[in-house]
Amino acid sequence: MDTQYSSNRCHTKGTYAFVSLGCPKNLVDSERMLGLLQLDGYRLVDEPDGSDFVIVNTCGFIEQARQESYQTIDEMLDLKHRGRTRGVIVAGCLAERQREQMLQDRPQIDSLVGVFGREEVTRVADRLLGNLAEQRSVFQPAPIRALSDHDRLRITPPHVAYLKISEGCDRLCTFCAIPQMRGKHASKPIEEIVSEARQLVASGTRELILVAQDTTYYGTDLYGEPRLTELLKQLDVVDGLDWIRLMYFYPMYIDDALIDTISSAEKILPYIDMPLQHINDDLLRRMARRVTRRETEALIDKLRDRIPGLTLRTTLITGFPGETDSQFEELADFVRRRRFERLGVFTYSYEDSTPSARLAGQLSETIKRDRRDELMRIQQEIAFAWSAAQIGRQQDVILDRRLEDDNNVWVGRTIADAPDVDSVALVSEDQHALCSGALVGCEIVANHQYDLVGVATGPPR
Repeated sequence: MDTQYSSNRCHTKGTYAFVSLGCPKNLVDSERMLGLLQLDGYRLVDEPDGSDFVIVNTCGFIEQARQESYQTIDEMLDLKHRGRTRGVIVAGCLAERQREQMLQDRPQIDSLVGVFGREEVTRVADRLLGNLAEQRSVFQPAPIRALSDHDRLRITPPHVAYLKISEGCDRLCTFCAIPQMRGKHASKPIEEIVSEARQLVASGTRELILVAQDTTYYGTDLYGEPRLTELLKQLDVVDGLDWIRLMYFYPMYIDDALIDTISSAEKILPYIDMPLQHINDDLLRRMARRVTRRETEALIDKLRDRIPGLTLRTTLITGFPGETDSQFEELADFVRRRRFERLGVFTYSYEDSTPSARLAGQLSETIKRDRRDELMRIQQEIAFAWSAAQIGRQQDVILDRRLEDDNNVWVGRTIADAPDVDSVALVSEDQHALCSGALVGCEIVANHQYDLVGVATGPPR
């Protein structure tokens, strides 16, 4: 999770800095707040030191993320204490989760803005600069329909944008506190999502990354059945769009029609992020995942068979309460055999408000970390072999930025790489003049552990 700052043209109402923490869904909320503040006349600056106020959009998902959020808040409060900024506004998931307790623990915070209070951020800023302290928190109930994300001030590179298609989650996995922070599943209408996509493309987006808490469940609340297939068909014909990347696929509601759409579409990449968490049936039941090992393996086989060149990404949890040595070995063997192109591992995070906190068999942090490290050792061998196998192949690469230490080398990504969570491809500029956001055909000539090295075989497009 990266802290991100951005800047924009001058306005007159006041200056502010913004720190965005957490997942891509939270980043979309950040960009919406930035857009509202810009439209209202506030000017975003690069550094919090010297700004009129600072907004920290927090993550409250797991303990590590909460600690990062608290550390950032405390750094901003220290700036305020030293007179380097007038105020600190805390927004997002941690604010939603802690609510008034956060003001009790850190009374120097000027305002709290919950997840669904984001549309009020300009009024909160007005009150802060107007020295009006009668209301220090804004919390709204989760909406029946997901909020619109039009008119965002984006802090991703111009050619990449996240498109949130729904909010909240109905899954109630026993380890997860997200439904407590973001409410029940709420979809955006298809026509609104397509409208947002067109606005993003008009601003320079070439790669659109679909995100939600549960992408495959999209539309069930609005239409009475999942409608991701229909949504993807409409997005696939948006003019000016090159890549559509699919994230957060729960391994349910992936039917033949959806697979056929992904396989045959012009712009949808053969890349699926499908968090599985575990493979042992007993642990899947304790997690309330509502899938079995047999169903999961059959789905993986079908996806591999029906989507040529598929990159399959997953995430797993080690050290869930009650996980035995043999259950972990079952998971490790599954990783060895299934050879995911991309894989991440989290240690189980004890969340006192979730059902898993009451389960017997809580494991030590040492066991959790050792098991995580073992899975990552297994996956490293798989990933290194995969990247070595790409040598000699032709790959399209989208260019994100120049390499800091070498102006002749660009950092980009293949279709197998989502921003921030996957690998990169390094592309030389020796033969062709390149630019950020360009798509360029490359021959892969080497690999450096996880990453690829390519040579452009034609001009950028």
